[in-house]
Amino acid sequence: MKFKKRLKIEKGLMDLTPLVNVFFLLFIFFLFTSSFIFQPGIKVSLPKAVTSEVIQQDSIVMTITKDDKVYLNEREISQDEISSNLKLLAKAKTPLLIKADGKASMGRVVEIWDMCRNEGVLQVNIATGK
Repeated sequence: MKFKKRLKIEKGLMDLTPLVNVFFLLFIFFLFTSSFIFQPGIKVSLPKAVTSEVIQQDSIVMTITKDDKVYLNEREISQDEISSNLKLLAKAKTPLLIKADGKASMGRVVEIWDMCRNEGVLQVNIATGK
């Protein structure tokens, strides 16, 4: 058996095709597995609070926008409908969650809170951000 005495190293180009294929497949995998879910709803910027707690029970959501429009479960309601809906909530003893925009007038929020007391809603919560 005859061995070569000198080892000759040839310089060549590295084939990048498998590397490009792997990155392309990873890109497609992450593109399809990531979720791009846009939740419809009313855009409200909640005010920040230091002492807030998480509410575990289901409640009816009343949203007050910065334009002082009132929504009950994402349906716009008028001033007359607020009172009648609060009466129904009081009869069912359902808690109410008020989501008021940080730029909504404080008078409007207090007005709705007073309406809740007058109609007999027992539990009224105000949503805050972190």
